[in-house]
Amino acid sequence: MSTLRSPKITVIGAGGLGCPALYALGPELAARDARVVIVDDDRVDLSNLQRQILHRTADLGRLKVDSAEEALAARFPALAVEARALRVGRENARAVVAGSDVVLDGTDSIEAKFLINDACVLERVPLVHGGVLRFSGQLLSVLPGQACYRCLFEAPPPPGAAPSCQEAGVLGAVCGLLGALMAEEALAILDGKPALGSTLLVIDALSGERRRIKIKPRPDCQVCGAHPTITSLDLHREAAAC
Repeated sequence: MSTLRSPKITVIGAGGLGCPALYALGPELAARDARVVIVDDDRVDLSNLQRQILHRTADLGRLKVDSAEEALAARFPALAVEARALRVGRENARAVVAGSDVVLDGTDSIEAKFLINDACVLERVPLVHGGVLRFSGQLLSVLPGQACYRCLFEAPPPPGAAPSCQEAGVLGAVCGLLGALMAEEALAILDGKPALGSTLLVIDALSGERRRIKIKPRPDCQVCGAHPTITSLDLHREAAAC
């Protein structure tokens, strides 16, 4: 399939995963006349700078989307970037992803990841999911008609059952690696050659091990199964902002 030109790429989260992904995507997307939409409502914090490579000490307190937009403009002036300082929730998730050629999920909230998955499945938009905790990371592409994030994890754990990255910590280098791999997969999707559709890539930075786990669509999946129970995010009980 020929390379898709003038695509729209939406990156949700301008933090540890979103920053390296945007940096890696920049030159290629500029050459394709792409439009990049960055979605995040958080502000730059000193404790995050070791892994959020588009932000600087001078950006402390600024909205991450503004800092990221400025950094990308300085490096890739031909790249069209739209900064959207908003919080993704059930009332706007479908509108955020609608019309995108690919969405990258760089959020650090489990609930947000389920919400973004559901929005992309309902809008039939390809999604690249990335997640990092401590020394490990995972990557998954959710493509229309194939297994989705819920086919693997079904539903979020009870509140407090799983630690957040703020609680457990993350290795900045793992974020950089995962962000770059997310960018690579996003470009592969734009070219019609996704490598990780229905496949979870798990990386252990301590051992250097990489595993690929094939995921089968679940017929009873709540959002992509034969008889979905999630057909509108207005009724999405698990929806939480990212």
